[in-house]
Amino acid sequence: MEFDIQYLLLLQNLRNATGGIFDEFFNAISKFAVDVLPFLPFVVFWGVDKAWGYFFLTTHWFSELINGVIKLTVCAYRPWIRSDLIEPAGDSKVAATGYSFPSGHTKSATTLYGDVFVWQKDKRKWLAITSAVLIVLTGFSRNFLGVHTPQDVIVAALESILIIFIVYKVAKRVEGDEKTLDILTLLGVVFVVAALIYIQVKPYPMDYDAAGALLVDPSKMMNDCFKAAGAFLGFLIGSYVDRHYIHYEIPVGAKNLPMLVCVGVAIAFGWKEYFGPATVGAAFGGHWGNFIARLIMLLFAMVFWPIIIIKEAKE
Repeated sequence: MEFDIQYLLLLQNLRNATGGIFDEFFNAISKFAVDVLPFLPFVVFWGVDKAWGYFFLTTHWFSELINGVIKLTVCAYRPWIRSDLIEPAGDSKVAATGYSFPSGHTKSATTLYGDVFVWQKDKRKWLAITSAVLIVLTGFSRNFLGVHTPQDVIVAALESILIIFIVYKVAKRVEGDEKTLDILTLLGVVFVVAALIYIQVKPYPMDYDAAGALLVDPSKMMNDCFKAAGAFLGFLIGSYVDRHYIHYEIPVGAKNLPMLVCVGVAIAFGWKEYFGPATVGAAFGGHWGNFIARLIMLLFAMVFWPIIIIKEAKE
């Protein structure tokens, strides 16, 4: 038996021995990383610091697409498919979409908490330290719950740290250079198109169980990558529109700014969780429906809601 499976079985035995008292805690840590934390960039962009908001948005959505492409390239099966001894805790399998390697939850946590760490390490050290601890807890939670192997978590964290470093260095170099930013935007669009073509034409493993059922459906595994591609394209288009036409500036001091930010997050969350899947998701299916829904969400965040904030903050 492979070492990674032995490690997960050790944690599984620990869960069973403790009566599952830690299951909900680690499940909540995991869910927060993908259900709530991705809206932090909107909050920063709309109401705290626009430049850092751009940084958060770039690192998160770029890394989402990179992670999705890697997942669909490696096509690593989840632990419970590799070994029928693995029994994930509670409903943690529900959020374990896509292939196993690298961990998407760990990627999101490392990217966004890592952004906070870089942003606040010289201002609020307690916040930076807390962010670092949450990265570790989220990564460990994926192992503890039995939905990811150690290598899934470690590579996802390293991938995110590398992306943060690269984006930070590039952002510093091209700051204020609109021509270069436009070139990077165009390259980003090309990358989105290339990624979508690649994941649809590449071969996938087609393994069956004893009853003749497909172990993993590659079509379902593509859904998360289509979401990431739509979101990143929406960000690229939205950032171009903002830089050239909207020129959004945070209305510092506006009394209704906190309320506007909260309402914007509520709308975006409602669209992501309920209205998007029920409308365009239902109309266009799991692939292109997810793509369009996330594209709309990012255009809302980058174009529509900043215009609303500018208008309402003046009244």
